[in-house]
Amino acid sequence: MSIIDFKKALTETDEVELTVTGRSGRETSRPVWFIQEGETLFLLPVKGSDSAWFKNVLKTPSIRLAANDVAIRAVARPITDPRRVRDVAEKFRAKYGADEVKKYYSKFDVAVEVPLT
Repeated sequence: MSIIDFKKALTETDEVELTVTGRSGRETSRPVWFIQEGETLFLLPVKGSDSAWFKNVLKTPSIRLAANDVAIRAVARPITDPRRVRDVAEKFRAKYGADEVKKYYSKFDVAVEVPLT
């Protein structure tokens, strides 16, 4: 599948399946919310820097993303700048609703960007 197919699939869903390589070397997957801005996807770990998948990305930034059975491999880049993290969190509140974000997210100290190129 191509990146074009993946971008089209993103328009048809509110979450992607994120697969990371665990510290044990095994892959683990979970559904995550996302924001797409142009050629970049932004992810927000629900427990911030305490999220297991975020710790895994720090060690092994190569990830797999899937939306509606269309998958790509990409490289995740951590965002630690407080202003940029706050900006991503605000976009999540705008897309998913402040109440929903408050319900699921407990720490806002990091985010992740994934170039879609």
